[in-house]
Amino acid sequence: MRSYRLPSLLLLLPYVAGWQSSNSTSSIPSTSSVPTSSTSSTASSTSSAVTTTSASASSASTTSYSATSYLATETGQLTLPISEYSFSPFPTPSLAPDPPVYPATDPWYPPPVSPDPTIVPDFGPSWAAAHAKAQALIANFTIWDKVNLTTGINGNCVGNIGAVGGFPGLCLEDSPLGVRYADLVTAFPAGITTASTWNRALMRTRGLYMGQEFKGKGAHVALGPMMNMGRIAQGGRNWEGFGADPFLSGEAAHETVLGMQAGGVQATAKHYINNEQEWKRTQESSNVDDRTEHEIYAQPFMRAVMGGVSSVMCSYNLINDTYACNNNKTLNDLMKREFGFQGYIMSDWTATMETLNAVAGLDMTMPGGINFGENASYFGGNLTAFVMNDTISMARLDDMATRIVAAWYFMHQDEDYPPVSFNMNDPYDPATNFHINVQADHSTVVRQIAAGGIVMLKNEGVLPLDKPRNIVLVGSDAAPPVSGPNEYTDQGGDPSGILAMGWGSGTDNFTYLVSPYEAIQARAREDQTSVFWDFDDWDLDKAGNSVVDMEVAIVFVNSDSGEGYITVDGNAGDRQNLTAWHQGDELILAVAAQNNNTIVVTNSVGPLIIEPWVEHPNVTAILWASLGGNEAGNGIMDVLYGNWNPSGKLPYTLAKTPEDYPAQLVTGGTADDILSITYTEGLYIDYRWFDYKNITPRYEFGFGMSYSTFEFSDLQIQKVEPLDYAETSLIENWENCGASPIAEGSTTALWLHMPAYQVTFNVQNTGSRYGGEIPQLYLHHPASANEPPSILKGFTNIELEPGQTGRASITLSRYDLSIWDVVRQGWARPNGTINFSVGASSRDFRLSGSIPE
Repeated sequence: MRSYRLPSLLLLLPYVAGWQSSNSTSSIPSTSSVPTSSTSSTASSTSSAVTTTSASASSASTTSYSATSYLATETGQLTLPISEYSFSPFPTPSLAPDPPVYPATDPWYPPPVSPDPTIVPDFGPSWAAAHAKAQALIANFTIWDKVNLTTGINGNCVGNIGAVGGFPGLCLEDSPLGVRYADLVTAFPAGITTASTWNRALMRTRGLYMGQEFKGKGAHVALGPMMNMGRIAQGGRNWEGFGADPFLSGEAAHETVLGMQAGGVQATAKHYINNEQEWKRTQESSNVDDRTEHEIYAQPFMRAVMGGVSSVMCSYNLINDTYACNNNKTLNDLMKREFGFQGYIMSDWTATMETLNAVAGLDMTMPGGINFGENASYFGGNLTAFVMNDTISMARLDDMATRIVAAWYFMHQDEDYPPVSFNMNDPYDPATNFHINVQADHSTVVRQIAAGGIVMLKNEGVLPLDKPRNIVLVGSDAAPPVSGPNEYTDQGGDPSGILAMGWGSGTDNFTYLVSPYEAIQARAREDQTSVFWDFDDWDLDKAGNSVVDMEVAIVFVNSDSGEGYITVDGNAGDRQNLTAWHQGDELILAVAAQNNNTIVVTNSVGPLIIEPWVEHPNVTAILWASLGGNEAGNGIMDVLYGNWNPSGKLPYTLAKTPEDYPAQLVTGGTADDILSITYTEGLYIDYRWFDYKNITPRYEFGFGMSYSTFEFSDLQIQKVEPLDYAETSLIENWENCGASPIAEGSTTALWLHMPAYQVTFNVQNTGSRYGGEIPQLYLHHPASANEPPSILKGFTNIELEPGQTGRASITLSRYDLSIWDVVRQGWARPNGTINFSVGASSRDFRLSGSIPE
């Protein structure tokens, strides 16, 4: 828990580019013109995002909940004026650890992973010790030394901080799924595949192994995980993140950070915040109301902070008319004050827009160096000048330097850390690449996640396969890539074989890649099955003829996307549509027309519209395989043949039409336009919208079939008596529907996140195979709360033998039950009865109950 105090002097500035809360009265005029677009959420030069006129603490935002159907632009960005800015540092946490719920935690030794976490790790003592060491180290640094700690330089890594005094510098390296631009590393399954497992142990282990590989290569900072929300189904980088629900994304982010930092590398929570599309990502304003920001988009970042994350990367886009890296509200007030974040905030590459970004909360600019134009100059010499003329206080520069060095001490990187052993600028230069093999046995968890992240959407009794007489594989997605697994730089091209990751900076190089063809061929040799294949996506007559008289026909299709600096087949990062690539729909129909046992396997970065073939009588099974990394083919084979009983669940909704989704990709605009993207759906993202509008999806969020069946029974809920007696008054205030205080660390406070209620129930495997189920808990708030009909607030996993019954539990915190009160600026329990359901998806509820009042 964090020590409570009033916000720092800096926060007495207007909430430029953020939300002006109801208790903020100060105002400083902007140097920019006030937006006049009728669709802009900003109403004044303070860029207030709170536009609600209701005095009700539980009222929803006043935006209308419908998809935007027209293009709007902003008239300009809001910026800080040149002035003198005083600064008072945020304090480090001060409440004593309180085991067993709140033990003092070192990032190398996080709490054991659990399907139902009940421990809130306390990184406060570790941060406090790290800050003390950092302050001692920089005590004799010159102003130029301190500035050099904050300013990137050219080097062998994608980002570099030079050596200063006794500090050896930092190597910052992509990506969220492995060490980019290095050899002998693992290409882990993408974030979206990992989220599809709904399995915290797999999330944690993937993070651990990634952390070990980054450290083994000498990288100090891993630029991941990515935790932006899948707000837009076509969003180019959705596959790097963890789906379309804030709770699932938050838990995946939390476990990934805990794992990565246990492996020794600094994790980076990115892209903070509201970076949900690629088109004009540097020239679009995501206009988001206060409540939606807190309850949806900030939650994964908050959970990363609670996982002890070392760094945060601010994004390219504007938020309510101010660039994310110059946003006092999101950087200072939300991240550093509310969340109590003790590490440092870096810019995305060239996302620093002015030197005064430092006043708004930016601690480090990247990438710096002479090759990056105007953006490189905002810190460096200019920051030095701003400090020397008292525009930016020396106290703020000290804070920036301290945070950066503290993260290094926090992660024990002063203790025999290996040197950088690769050169991302020239991966084949023998003088700077030492070819350190860091793969170990990490392929084991890659294969487990590749299989565990597969969602079985349909099975008419044809799976698992049992030594079929013959089998035919159709589609290029079954094959090895024509020119090897790294045929395109950053995977930025039309895939000629299995799609195992998207494109852009979120990639790394494959050391090897197992295709479905290779994995199934190997299994077929064991079973003495005849295997045939046709990898031509375009000759539909040939494809249809190839499957005649085959016992099993498996069609492999895919859909790709990535970062916007690469355009593939007209897709400028974001997907142009939600159809399968390479005329995948037509390929499936051509095969299904001539084979009555057609199985479809989809490797996709996100949702597709599958209506043309999903109900075809000859399509007998569908496996949704996402992006499996090195072991993609083996993971698919494991599920097809029953080596792995499928347990994956959808991390987003599959709709029947693109128009059913609440938010659409916004395109258009001239080179100079700043697009206005107003989050008009508010809290109603993904399945929440479908429930609210009573739209029937093709497959709902959380859906996934198994080769077994499971029954739920004997639901019980009990209140957990609080152990944190030091904060009893805050607990009692919350129980009486009072809001959490406006204070440092208020959103991550122990009393808010410690166990409050525990739901237990029986799960029985009523099938004939060993397998696992993912029970999910959804809250149903009283109508007065103005929340969506159902909200995911818990999940667990349980594995059972045939006929076996196990007891499962899902623990809820006060935070889980709270809504964001825009008037009182705190978390509060809504008035009325909170009901809940436990089931197998967002629309398959098996048990129900009420939270005791």
